[in-house]
Amino acid sequence: MTLLEIMRSASVIPVIAIDDPSHAVPLAKALVAGGIRVLEVTLRTEHGLQAIRDMSGVEGAIVGVGTLTQPHEFDAARDAGAVFGVSPGLTAAMIDAAKKSGLPLLPGVMTPSEVMAAREHGFRQLKLFPAVPAGGVGMLNAIAGPLPDVTFCPTGGISIETAPKFLACKNVACVGGSWLTPKDLIAAGDWAGITELAKAASALRAA
Repeated sequence: MTLLEIMRSASVIPVIAIDDPSHAVPLAKALVAGGIRVLEVTLRTEHGLQAIRDMSGVEGAIVGVGTLTQPHEFDAARDAGAVFGVSPGLTAAMIDAAKKSGLPLLPGVMTPSEVMAAREHGFRQLKLFPAVPAGGVGMLNAIAGPLPDVTFCPTGGISIETAPKFLACKNVACVGGSWLTPKDLIAAGDWAGITELAKAASALRAA
């Protein structure tokens, strides 16, 4: 799948931070059962790479790596099973690492100048981050005019209540959010509760 195909297959991409490795597989299964197949596992904890390995074995899951901030992380994430990457920003070193690794990258941008710079390097799918502080729906609609060939996954400050407004933007393929994986439900092993959150999120596209 191309990066754009991955984005278009997901109404919401959950931003996942794994504190306990034993939670990885049941969490992935719960999300997939609720219709959320594209999973962004961040490197914000020491268990990120192991979680990617484990979740990649869950049937139906499309696992990517999030919070890529250093060039060496690309190869490690790809070798762990990630099929796409997400970064909070974009630098020359990160561009080079992405191209060498072959891992499709969804880089974070916040301003029109950053969007244009990313586009000059061949990136047409971008993450508006942090989406709400960056201007949210208003920013996305404003960018759509002069930069119509760029597709976004806004992430940062989005909730299930505000997600429909973002998804209604013509240049938005999906949104990223952490509300699908609340720490209290994960700690309690409430996988049925996670599945219900995933069902509500996957229904947003149809709505």
